[in-house]
Amino acid sequence: MLSRSWLIGHHAFSRVLGGQSAQKLLRTSSSVTINRAGFSSLGNTQAQTSFSTSSSSSSSSSFESSSFRPRRVCDVGLTSTLLTTGSLRTQFPSFTASSVPSRAYSAAVPTKSDEHIQKLRNIGISAHIDSGKTTLTERILYYTGRIRDIHEVRGKDGVGAKMDSMELEREKGITIQSAATYTSWGNNHINIIDTPGHVDFTIEVERALRVLDGAILVICSVGGVQSQTTTVDRQMKRYNVPRIIFINKCDRVGANPFGIQQQVRKKLGGDDAKRASLVQIPIGLENLLQGVVSLVDMRAYYYEGENGDVVTTADVPSGLVEDATARREELIMQVSDADDELAEKMIEYGTAFVPDPKPGEPEPTNGISPSVLRAAIRRATLHRKFCPIFVGSAFKNKGIQQLLDGVIDYLPNPTEKKNIAYHTKTNDTVELVPDAQKPFVGLAFKLEEGRFGQLTYLRIYQGVLERGSTLYNVNTGEKTKVPRLVRMHSNEMEEVDSVGPGEICALFGVQCSSGHTFTSSSETLLALSSMHVPDPVMSLSIKLTDKKNEINFTKALQRFQKEDPTFRVAFDSESSETIISGMGELHLEIYAERMKREYGISTQLGKPRVAFRETIRCGSNYEYTHKKQSGGRGQYAKMAGFIEPIDEVEAGITPSTNEFDNQIVGNLIPPEFLPACEKGFADGILKGPLTGNPVVGVRMVVNDGAAHPVDSSELAFRLCAHTALREAIKKCNPQVLEPIMEVEVTTPAECQGVIVGSLNRRRAVIKTSETIGEIFTLVAEVPLNNMFGYSTELRSQTQGKGEFAMTYFTHRPVPRETQEDLIKEYQALQNQGTKK
Repeated sequence: MLSRSWLIGHHAFSRVLGGQSAQKLLRTSSSVTINRAGFSSLGNTQAQTSFSTSSSSSSSSSFESSSFRPRRVCDVGLTSTLLTTGSLRTQFPSFTASSVPSRAYSAAVPTKSDEHIQKLRNIGISAHIDSGKTTLTERILYYTGRIRDIHEVRGKDGVGAKMDSMELEREKGITIQSAATYTSWGNNHINIIDTPGHVDFTIEVERALRVLDGAILVICSVGGVQSQTTTVDRQMKRYNVPRIIFINKCDRVGANPFGIQQQVRKKLGGDDAKRASLVQIPIGLENLLQGVVSLVDMRAYYYEGENGDVVTTADVPSGLVEDATARREELIMQVSDADDELAEKMIEYGTAFVPDPKPGEPEPTNGISPSVLRAAIRRATLHRKFCPIFVGSAFKNKGIQQLLDGVIDYLPNPTEKKNIAYHTKTNDTVELVPDAQKPFVGLAFKLEEGRFGQLTYLRIYQGVLERGSTLYNVNTGEKTKVPRLVRMHSNEMEEVDSVGPGEICALFGVQCSSGHTFTSSSETLLALSSMHVPDPVMSLSIKLTDKKNEINFTKALQRFQKEDPTFRVAFDSESSETIISGMGELHLEIYAERMKREYGISTQLGKPRVAFRETIRCGSNYEYTHKKQSGGRGQYAKMAGFIEPIDEVEAGITPSTNEFDNQIVGNLIPPEFLPACEKGFADGILKGPLTGNPVVGVRMVVNDGAAHPVDSSELAFRLCAHTALREAIKKCNPQVLEPIMEVEVTTPAECQGVIVGSLNRRRAVIKTSETIGEIFTLVAEVPLNNMFGYSTELRSQTQGKGEFAMTYFTHRPVPRETQEDLIKEYQALQNQGTKK
């Protein structure tokens, strides 16, 4: 035990004592205070410590880190005496002035050494909407010294959270685009990607998790495991991303982190979720939340100061000792189920808590020490067999520093995540190694249109990328020189000369698409698998209010399609409408708003014209003569036969084509005019007589006719067939068909009644439904025309916990009243056109 108190940054402290010794001292001292006081008080204004060996001399951004503030400062001991640099040397002979950095954050580019790669973490922060991800990221940047002040998500102070750089994000209080940054915690370097929580922007989560080594899954302590939580869980499993869970908002009324632990085990899939256990328990809940108790080292952590800067450690409160001991034993049991090494020690030594041994002392044999448990948790987490759960409140600034320790302790560095590439010729798998000496291999996972052209985000898996080097695009075969290389801090950029393996960077001047692989030369024939891109589920029509902006309108659509693979654009020739498709109404509304703000384009969104169809219920004979004489050569054509419905329509299955059947015997209609008759049939089915929609399921048979040796022509027979078909359809009891979608809805079981009622109002035919645990799943057939606006209604009815997917199933007849309304609407449009 030290007899005097001193202030020193945690990263410098680790260097003085050695990483493990420092951690042991910090974790076994009777009283430790971690605050954010300035190193200038140490009298070491000359000392400068950089965590890298190279830095670009030019920077296009102003870093908050230039205003000095340390990451963590520890007050260890029984008195409040502040040691000077000289007295530190007395206590630790190896201590030098350069051991104490005079700034909180080093903006220098990290080295490409093996030691740096071991201390690198690439993590994403993902969650259901409104779980507090961006607020958590803001606190992480603050406590690591990356930003100077804390700002809240909705930007009420006019600033807004650092990672929500888009004006729309600050107005709506949601994350729309994933944002990247980098910071340091102790001697460790962390790349962070903050992802959206709204289901409409799920592609941002997909491409982030594709390139990350680890993740923090944030769960609200009140809302629990919600729909997007399970979606993110599936995405993490898809890319084999180890994760830790942070149960946020423990200060809210109704907070229940212990219940959330059970939800995680029941609702989330995988071995890690089944064994997920708390590594902390809260000290108080709701408005009584004061801190956390670490079950690993059995210490209590309290957060004081205006922004939770001062972290004081103490003994576990007497009222929580019994609960903490029981939950620590449960933690050990769950981890030992996933880690054989800990299981052996548990059987031999028991589960009692014992402190870490002092340097040179043997490992204790009468229990499980913090270092042993911490190492076992790390092994199990990296193999996705266990998931540690942390607790706290980002908004109330509690638990964030210990969560950062968990990121370093339990999430992998680039050497511990297996990354596979495929040989483009042999299709053999090749494991990539984060080695600076290996040939360069990187993956473009995100594109943005910036002031200086296309900005391409790149994850480097192998080798080194330098400014001015030449890249080979494996997907296109093109070679490109890298003119600018930058590291991102939200929307700010820092130019760098080179970036090493395992890092995330961005570059300008490279034309590519998301998912393209880059190598150093065409001889490196390796390709990385791209990210999963879900199909759009919602479409809306979009039109300009001012035709003068057509050029910018086209540019905006092309740009957004390139940036977002889930955003699709199509032109509907039937309705002459531009149709945009995406993951939901909010998704499409955001793009319409971005057009207005970024391009000055005013647009109008509306429900697209649904793909109605017309068909016939019975057959009818026809005979029609087309005759026109106006002086000179006239027009003459005669056709006779019958039309009938195709059998598939009667069975409820709409065919994709109609049929024209020529049964002419002899030369009643000259053979050279028969193709014109078929073209006239094709013209006639484009617009039905009821609503102007295409006609389907009709077979037209021609078996008689006549021609004039002078007045007959291809045009005459084409017009004859067209008119004959339209007149015949009117006699066949025509009807309108509407598209039917197969809709699958997944909601919490308690929402079953309201969901069934809502779908019934939309004329749904429920096919199947089942309840498994707390999840209710329903499959129904619903008319597409009744599905618009359902995503908003579903979220409102289920408090954001419900989700649905729909696919085209068939066309079926509309109700009589709906058909009458459609006919009246079509006739009104026809009358308007006639008046014009």
